[in-house]
Amino acid sequence: MSISAAQVKELRDLTGAGMMDCKAALTETNGNMEEAVDWLRKKGISKADKKAGRTAAEGLIGVDNGVREAAVVEVNSETDFVARNAAFQEIVANVAKVALAYGTTEAVAAAKYPGSDKSVADTIKDAVGTIGENMGFRRSAKLTVPH
Repeated sequence: MSISAAQVKELRDLTGAGMMDCKAALTETNGNMEEAVDWLRKKGISKADKKAGRTAAEGLIGVDNGVREAAVVEVNSETDFVARNAAFQEIVANVAKVALAYGTTEAVAAAKYPGSDKSVADTIKDAVGTIGENMGFRRSAKLTVPH
């Protein structure tokens, strides 16, 4: 089956995966877009597992606040280049929002990521495959000011 550039672009827009990965996914799934997305997700998880041992010492601190409370999170990446990436920054901002509601690192990692059915930890793991570097949610803290 011949895969068109428009199909590759559509899959790339949906997933953020590389062009060659999108073409391979469409080829493997005979042009089925849903199966190609699933194929890329599985490939991204295997990439994330391979990169898990690499040191992620760069990253960003995210902050979110309410009326009498604030949350601070640390999300790490391997390089400062990724830390400047808009997709990474969006992840950090959303993790900070979750931390405002849940507080502890363990609770935040297990909580549902905004706009997704996945947990924060799973969303970050999926992003490793898309962004191409090891990333990790290191810690969070929630501060509350008494009345």
